Amino acid sequence: MSERQLRDLAQERWTRSGTVGLWRTLGYQLRGWDTGRAVVAWQATPDYGFGTHAGHVVQGGLVTALLDAAMGGACWTVLDDQQIFLTADLRVEFLRSSPADAELVATGTVVRATQRVVFCAGELHGPDGVLLATSRCTQVVLPAEHRANRLRRDDAAAMDADAGADGAALD
Repeated sequence: MSERQLRDLAQERWTRSGTVGLWRTLGYQLRGWDTGRAVVAWQATPDYGFGTHAGHVVQGGLVTALLDAAMGGACWTVLDDQQIFLTADLRVEFLRSSPADAELVATGTVVRATQRVVFCAGELHGPDGVLLATSRCTQVVLPAEHRANRLRRDDAAAMDADAGADGAALD
């Protein structure tokens, strides 16, 4: 896929994600997007964690969601506009507590891609660059018109119209 095609596809998918869903609800920010790689940042707050003797930490499910978003973003970069994917397997290793009052940055990379399966890895770093968690996932590649596609073309067109001038843009 050319750099221009990747950018166009990224713009389309980012607009969809920025309009509805988890990215908008939690305020995820796409920091970088290249073939086989995506970087997603999130400003965690104590509202998304729990208190400990050392301060508030982010709940593990939210750490997993952020890593999943980064790995999913990386997966999109190796697919064309006629493909979607579903996560078949996702594992996370929590190495340290994630602070609930800091920016967390997840990087997802494609380890190997075949016609039917994409294997990805993820790392989550805290504001000081310390590695907080790692992850791996297996993505099953399907045709875009598959019944598992929750966002078909007609739905996407309606969302694009709703986004209007407020749609997110990649610089």
